[in-house]
Amino acid sequence: MNWALRDITSRDRVVDIDGSGVRIRQLQILREVMRAGSERLAAQALRITQPAVSQNIKQLEETIGFALFRRENNRLIPTDKAWEFLRTIDAAFAGLDRIGPAIEFLKSNDTRVIAIAAPSAFSFGTLPRVVKKIREKSRSYTVQIKSGTYQQIAEHVLNGRADLGISRLPLDGRIFDWMPIGAATNVCLFPPNHQFASQQVVTAEDLVGEAIIDIDPQFASHQMSVNAVRYLGATPQIVVEYDANGHDVGFVLAGIGVSVTNEIIAKEYSGLGAEFRPFEPGAIYHYVVFWQKERQLSDGLRYAIEQVAIAIS
Repeated sequence: MNWALRDITSRDRVVDIDGSGVRIRQLQILREVMRAGSERLAAQALRITQPAVSQNIKQLEETIGFALFRRENNRLIPTDKAWEFLRTIDAAFAGLDRIGPAIEFLKSNDTRVIAIAAPSAFSFGTLPRVVKKIREKSRSYTVQIKSGTYQQIAEHVLNGRADLGISRLPLDGRIFDWMPIGAATNVCLFPPNHQFASQQVVTAEDLVGEAIIDIDPQFASHQMSVNAVRYLGATPQIVVEYDANGHDVGFVLAGIGVSVTNEIIAKEYSGLGAEFRPFEPGAIYHYVVFWQKERQLSDGLRYAIEQVAIAIS
């Protein structure tokens, strides 16, 4: 549970937003229900009863005039309007969520820490180069690295756990500012001496019969590879599934299978010996370094942003 939720006072819980009748506490409860995925888990996180959670959600729906959830098999399914509403709520609470970490941070008397959130794959090449440049500029800097999926990277930055994030578009322009750092298309990643090394391009037809190291279906590279094979009428031979960029290269180098990723991620593996070729059909991915919207960037953060752009180019 975040600092803002844990320490809100009873009086603050009944404050409404610009006379709308919507209470801050209701928004916090909605936020926790959508993050936790159930009223029961949200109640546990907030240390209140489940009926209290249900009552607040019902009252909020009555106040705003539209449904936030529908029930399917005793599960709460957020509506599209609820997800849109959540983005606005997250933007509003971003400052509150930073208060607790900021207090703890300032207690340490160390104001020369740069926290960067990025998929773990960037720890193979880009982030070490960036950290080296930062340390060369000033030995007094400490760099903290946070990793995760693209969604988790955005949450790290939104909630103040990271100053900067490396991700790909789309991002919510109401919440974040960013600077473009590169674009990439799909590639097929394979171990040394693989038959694909003699090809200029790897296609979906080439994957028929190949063992595949595959990322979760939510990612575009899954759509490019596995779905493309299915479109050909073949059954893809998925031998390993992973959930975040950077988790495939070890399995590829072990000779277990091949993987479809994008060129920027594949370049992170260049020092490990894996090879790659353009993959078709493909897509274009636009990578950015981003931060909380309208945040005043220190000289140290501006320097870090410049070095991220240089390291990826």
